[in-house]
Amino acid sequence: MNGKIFLIPVTLGSDQYNQVIPGYVLDITRSLRYFVVEEIRSARRFLRLIDKSFPIDVSVFYILNEHTVESEIQDFIKPLFDGNDIGLMSEAGLPGIADPGAKLVRVAHDMNIRVVPLAGPSSILLGLISSGLSGQNFRFNGYVPVKPAERDIVLKDMEKRAVNGETQIFMETPYRAQKVFDSMISVCHPETKICVAADITLPTEEIKTMRVSEWKKKMPNLSQRLVVFLLGQ
Repeated sequence: MNGKIFLIPVTLGSDQYNQVIPGYVLDITRSLRYFVVEEIRSARRFLRLIDKSFPIDVSVFYILNEHTVESEIQDFIKPLFDGNDIGLMSEAGLPGIADPGAKLVRVAHDMNIRVVPLAGPSSILLGLISSGLSGQNFRFNGYVPVKPAERDIVLKDMEKRAVNGETQIFMETPYRAQKVFDSMISVCHPETKICVAADITLPTEEIKTMRVSEWKKKMPNLSQRLVVFLLGQ
């Protein structure tokens, strides 16, 4: 019988894994010896976090990132045909969302391999449900452009969709979060609502939704923070 691919959730940055990942998921993760990961150091760190004696040295890690080609993925799945299960891990949160894990899952479906999703934290979904914005109609936009002019165009396009009732969600790196927020404040209409969901599940977690006009009176400091932004009405 072929093995299965387990979609393994990891924390969003906190060491308090017991607070955000169910026990049965941790048990499954500890039982695996084959992993497809976005970044090997963070994967090993997480495994040692949940099990100080995890046998890293006898485990196999395949790296799946934006540069991985399909021929390499074919090698990743070979252990499945010997009956071994494989865990797919992102750097943070759930695999397959804002990371390249979908490539492996797509191949698994093509090869009739069972894919098993496991419950855990997603900054995107946690930000959405805590924003007060529409969860009936929403779009995840990944990351916005780095160049200010291009970024402003994309933000204005998002705002147009938000006006039509589609909540817009996107992420940003800690070192660009403040610049992106400042761009939103400068290009968006005063009545547009912005949710800033920072450091979700961490001790420093802050989630706040206000209109642009209200944010201008109380500008947050987002420097070096993990932020999900949402635009809505």
